[in-house]
Amino acid sequence: LSIKWDARGRLWVAEFIQSPEPAGLVMVSRDAFLRSVYDKVPAAPPRHDRGLDRISFHEDRDGDGIPETHGVFVEGLSLLSSFAFDPGGLWVLQPPYLLFYPDADHDDRPDGDPTVHLEGFGIEDSHSIANNLRRGPDGWLYAAQGSTVTSRVRRPGSDAPPVTSVGQCIWRYHPASGRYEIFAEGGGNAFGVEIDAAGRILSGHNGGDTRGFHYVQGGYYRKGFEKHGELSNPFAFGFFEPMGHHSVPRFTHALAVNDAPALGAARAGHLFGVAPLQGQVTESVVRADRSSIATTDVEAPLSCGDSWFRPVDIPLGPDGALYVCDFYEQRIDHASHYQGRIDRERGRIWRLAAKDDPPHRLPDLSRDAVEALVERLADPNRRIRELALERLAAERPGGARELVARRLFDAGERPAPFPLDLAWALVRLGGPAAGEWLRLLGHPDAAVRAWGVRLCCDDGAPSPPVAARLGELARGESDPVVRSQLAASARRLPAGAALALVPALLARLEDGAPADSDDIHIPLLSWWAVERLLALDRDATLAGLAAADGPLWSPRLGRDVLQPRVGRRLAAGSRAEQAAAAALVDAAPDADHRGRLLAGIEQALAGRSLATVPADLLAAIGRAGGG
Repeated sequence: LSIKWDARGRLWVAEFIQSPEPAGLVMVSRDAFLRSVYDKVPAAPPRHDRGLDRISFHEDRDGDGIPETHGVFVEGLSLLSSFAFDPGGLWVLQPPYLLFYPDADHDDRPDGDPTVHLEGFGIEDSHSIANNLRRGPDGWLYAAQGSTVTSRVRRPGSDAPPVTSVGQCIWRYHPASGRYEIFAEGGGNAFGVEIDAAGRILSGHNGGDTRGFHYVQGGYYRKGFEKHGELSNPFAFGFFEPMGHHSVPRFTHALAVNDAPALGAARAGHLFGVAPLQGQVTESVVRADRSSIATTDVEAPLSCGDSWFRPVDIPLGPDGALYVCDFYEQRIDHASHYQGRIDRERGRIWRLAAKDDPPHRLPDLSRDAVEALVERLADPNRRIRELALERLAAERPGGARELVARRLFDAGERPAPFPLDLAWALVRLGGPAAGEWLRLLGHPDAAVRAWGVRLCCDDGAPSPPVAARLGELARGESDPVVRSQLAASARRLPAGAALALVPALLARLEDGAPADSDDIHIPLLSWWAVERLLALDRDATLAGLAAADGPLWSPRLGRDVLQPRVGRRLAAGSRAEQAAAAALVDAAPDADHRGRLLAGIEQALAGRSLATVPADLLAAIGRAGGG
């Protein structure tokens, strides 16, 4: 179901044999969407009912493309969906649990029972369980959740309320601090997580007409609302669509960006996807689409006459080839599997490479010295850079941080080929010093600046000099990706810092870059930042937005995005918020602005008796000419 390579070049495999039913549980009901209710919550290992799933590893020592050495790290699991490497063991995602198996002596056998770090992931549908766990370049663990499960996640023993998610999302967990959060909400039946060379998070879609979704931090995305429930924020007032694409049959749920040269220059940067219903792998050209990307198919480079060929995962390998997990089933749909039409005996992994690129022994990074590991951060193959980053972060060898900083900031006339990987390494090797944060935010590479914004705001507490630099970026940044991240990160800041940033960002979006009003992400990200500020400090937010020259009255972003949503949000709230809506209508500079505020207010009040609407709001509506 899912594969990864360790630093020694060994292939590790999540074997999903127990599917579709969890071991030891009895299904007591199932709804029209195949969401099951079981008789109990399964216990965590080692007190669990043993299942058929396992994690195995395989080594091709002679480089002929066929592993001849095999082992099993752990077996007896049930609904194992994925895993991720750690310096001290292995993270294992087996809903309803996120487990950590210790292996401090690195003998490829657990040192003892696993620790449960998180509990509460839904198991109603094994085709939609939390899946595709992977280490992000920032050190967080990222994963997806599918459409037909509901999760209430918390740390075992915690008194804090659980983090609830209904249906599809991308989530993440910070092992050192124990923080769990929803990174972005909605999308398709999310079963796949890809992080490309620019740090974009991508996942596929179980519908047609797209290859998938580009998830930005804090985003809300389209989903099947009648089936999967509403968005968690009732004041989102909008959502993002999937990546632009032409009409195609459903579906490609897992994706891989070819950030490596092995398939040839013509395929560099192309997006590959698995299409299990058609029994093929798709290939798409990627192009910029404002602050996001869009795709166009060019061909299906892999297809099979065997109707049981069911590709379900397609990661990029450390040799630059693409590897395809073949589930190998007569049927790939939920209903058939629940009826017992499932084959537990066979599964295959294919290597998709250029014709002139035969199999060869994979590189072993476990023996690299610090200079060699830093040098690998310039490797043209993204997978090698990822492996080197994880080795550096795990060992933090002496001199590594200084060497990385010099290559990132003091490259002179020969800048590093992949500065973003160096920036990630700097963060993972202890974090930037105060002055280095400012250099990240002023780096000539836009992706480094965008990630600098994201990383310095992740904990919600940038230092005063960094906060001041963020304000400068808000007023003067030229790249839409950086502006998009500024809008996303503003929602993570305390009220004071956000109030200093958001009006400047909105003004810049309007005055200096009017095209952002039509961006795929920036308008709604801007609204969501404003909506949070209205909840934190309504009066100060309205004072900044609705000043005589404030961004609320701007000709495009304010008029088309903010005015109807601000009116709707205030009118849908408390009596004090409705009074603020009335004052805002009276303060509008002309009939055109008043009309847009009224449009939002009418949406909020639709279907309500006027007897429930405060008199001051009714009077303001009347003065504005409302019915």
